[in-house]
Amino acid sequence: MDNQTLFNIFAGTSLTAIGWFARELWSAVKELKSDLSKLREDLPRLYVVRADYKDDIRDIKDMIGKIFDKLDGKSDK
Repeated sequence: MDNQTLFNIFAGTSLTAIGWFARELWSAVKELKSDLSKLREDLPRLYVVRADYKDDIRDIKDMIGKIFDKLDGKSDK
């Protein structure tokens, strides 16, 4: 075997491996993009926005405060 044949075999094998690796990366990126788009759709349905949570907790604290005020005003003797 001469040098040109060895170089052709090495170059062909190397380019095949690089092509396979690039294809795997491409498919992984496509899968990540689809997962990210699904996450963007599902995220608002699964989790509460922080501002909404704070508003709800404030309402609950106000209700509890009113209950405590009524209990403090009640005089059982």
